[in-house]
Amino acid sequence: MAKILVVDDEKVIREVLEAYFEKEGWEMFFASNGIDALKQVKEHRPDLIVLDLMLPDISGEEVCRLVRKDSNVPIIMLTAKSSEDDLINGIVIGADDYVTKPFSPREVVVRVKALLRRTQQLTNAKQLSFNEQKLMIDHVKKEVKLHSEILSLTPNEYKILITMASYPGRVYSRADLLEKIQEDDIYFEGYERSIDTHIKNLRKKIETDTRRPEFILTVFGMGYKFGGEKDEPNL
Repeated sequence: MAKILVVDDEKVIREVLEAYFEKEGWEMFFASNGIDALKQVKEHRPDLIVLDLMLPDISGEEVCRLVRKDSNVPIIMLTAKSSEDDLINGIVIGADDYVTKPFSPREVVVRVKALLRRTQQLTNAKQLSFNEQKLMIDHVKKEVKLHSEILSLTPNEYKILITMASYPGRVYSRADLLEKIQEDDIYFEGYERSIDTHIKNLRKKIETDTRRPEFILTVFGMGYKFGGEKDEPNL
């Protein structure tokens, strides 16, 4: 049974989603503000979060950013904001999907199902492959192959690749990727630029043409994302 956390300060929205989600057999948890949401995440470890952007204490964007420090739990943002900049910002900080208010509860159910299915496939997959098995990542062996040839990646290069490849299309800032490869809690802003070096070296190893990359893509002014097309997982 999937555990869903709904974070919204509007009681009506919580009740409507509860009615639809319970029909799907999902276990429900609720929070009406950001502080309570963060407590619920730690206590219940939900499989998915439906998160409103406009909360009475801290913003939904900040909740998302804090959750992303420790978890890749799928997040669907509910928002009355519909501008392109708002949507892009939500994706950059780690949201997996967006639903604009007012919304159809059935649409939210469909989006939740799709995200849960995608996450389960990634969790169960022993091996990820992309672009018709051109690039393959073996979770168990921690092995990466390009055209069936094993690549020699550094530990940091592997961490960056598996982080991005696990969620194709998600934009990661330099700070996001730096947190993934750090071995301690010490953080220096200047170290973010070291990510560019790791990315450059990684591209040399996995891209056919580093000037026209197909896997590690730059999102100008924001960071990087994985652009490979995922094949059906080998379970």
